[in-house]
Amino acid sequence: MSLHDDVAVSEPFLLAQLSDFHLGAEWAEPDPVPGLTAAVETVLSLGRQPDAVLITGDLSDNATDAEYELALELLAPLAAPLHVLPGNHDDRSALRRHFGVPGSGDELVQYAVDLGPMRLLVLDTAIRGENPGVLDEERLSWLDAELAKAPDAPALIAMHHPPFVTGVRSWDDAGGIPAADLNGLAEVIGRHPQVQLLVSGHFHRMIAGSVAGHPALVVPSTYVQGRLDFAVEEAQLADEPAGFAVHALVDGELVSHVQPVDRA
Repeated sequence: MSLHDDVAVSEPFLLAQLSDFHLGAEWAEPDPVPGLTAAVETVLSLGRQPDAVLITGDLSDNATDAEYELALELLAPLAAPLHVLPGNHDDRSALRRHFGVPGSGDELVQYAVDLGPMRLLVLDTAIRGENPGVLDEERLSWLDAELAKAPDAPALIAMHHPPFVTGVRSWDDAGGIPAADLNGLAEVIGRHPQVQLLVSGHFHRMIAGSVAGHPALVVPSTYVQGRLDFAVEEAQLADEPAGFAVHALVDGELVSHVQPVDRA
């Protein structure tokens, strides 16, 4: 007899997370479009459509209107609401024009969304045109205040840059968030036990970590993947599949599934 024979599991709430499309990029093979197209098709093949879709930055490589219009076209088969945040390649004003992101102009893209059984909090870590991220006092104060508004609601925090040190110097030194800022984030998260998961992109591969005892996940890119090498001085690319994640909230608990994508 299974330990779960007498346990009734409710229908999960599904949040699909895609990241780092880099539409318009020409610095690696293959073209970015097939990976995103295949990711969307794979999401549609999962047997149940997501209730919401999260895009964790670098939709565009050059922040042009044409690249954002292409992103909207490729994402259109996903009927669920889109929740978008900027990566270091993105332009905040353009994201607002094309995706209806809250706020105006080039101000930080930070907002909270009630998804029903949980809250999504979008935290802006990007510095336009620069690879590293930042979490200064303004950004962390916003997060602290938003979490305090709903202490009993399960929360997922989304950002572009990973919220922890990976141990790979070529990533952490050139593209991570400063240690002092990460310590500040951990202090905020430690005050709010309702945070169930922190998610991000930027490093183009799946990496699991934690922040103040709370799980954190970096998801793969739909474009190209970073090569895992602890010795190299500069980041390199790997011949590995594109991918995305689906976060399932089941009876108040989050479970994350990372799905590779075949471009063929």
